[in-house]
Amino acid sequence: MNGLPVLLLLILTAALPVILLFFWYHRVRCPLSTGLFLLFLLGGATSMFIALILQALIPPLPGLSGGLGQTAFNLFCRIAATEETSRLLVFLILFPLARIRGENSLLRGRAAGLAAGLGFALVESAAYGASDAGIALLRTVTSAPLHGACGARVGEAAVGFREGFFPSLLRFLSAVAIHGAYNFMIRSSGVIGVMAVLAAFCALASSILSIRAGLKNGL
Repeated sequence: MNGLPVLLLLILTAALPVILLFFWYHRVRCPLSTGLFLLFLLGGATSMFIALILQALIPPLPGLSGGLGQTAFNLFCRIAATEETSRLLVFLILFPLARIRGENSLLRGRAAGLAAGLGFALVESAAYGASDAGIALLRTVTSAPLHGACGARVGEAAVGFREGFFPSLLRFLSAVAIHGAYNFMIRSSGVIGVMAVLAAFCALASSILSIRAGLKNGL
C-alpha cells in the first residue's frame, strides 16, 4: 500500500490522539472550552509553517563542516529550538486573546500547549507521509506524544514568563532538550531507536499527570 491510502492512514493515525485528548478533556472537565481547544489545535498546526521560516533563516554554524557537531546543531538548534520557538510565539499571541491568565492559568497553559503540540504533529505527519512513507509511520506514532509533551511545557512557560522569567525559561529549554534528544534517538537504530519511543511516551505521560494534578488541586 502506498500513495494516497498511506497518507490517509497516517493522518488518521495522527488524528487519533487529538480525538482521545478532546474526549478526555471533556470527561475530566478541563477548563478549556471546545472553541479554545480547536483554536490551539489550529495554532499548533500553523506553528509548523512558522518553524519552517525560522529554520530557513538559520544558516549552518561556521566551522562545522559535518560530523557530530553539525548533526547536534541541526537536531537541537535548527529543528528542536525553532519548532519550540514557533509554538512559543503562537502562544504569546493567542494566550492574551484567550484570556489565559489568573488563578488556573498554568493548568490552562499546559492543556492548551498539549492540544497545540498535537496539532503540529498532525500536520508534520501529513508532510512526512507525502515525502517519505517509509519512516512516516514510526514518526507518526512517536511525534504526537513528543510534540504534545513539549507543547505542554512551552505552554506553561508562556504563561509563566510574566511572573517568573527564569523558571519559565527553564521550562522552555527543557522542551527543547527533550525534543532535541528525541530527534537524535529517532535517527538511530536498535536500542537507541526504541528509546525514542519510550522517551516520547514518558514525556507525554508526565504532561498528562501534571494536568491531572492541576485539576485535582484546583490549579
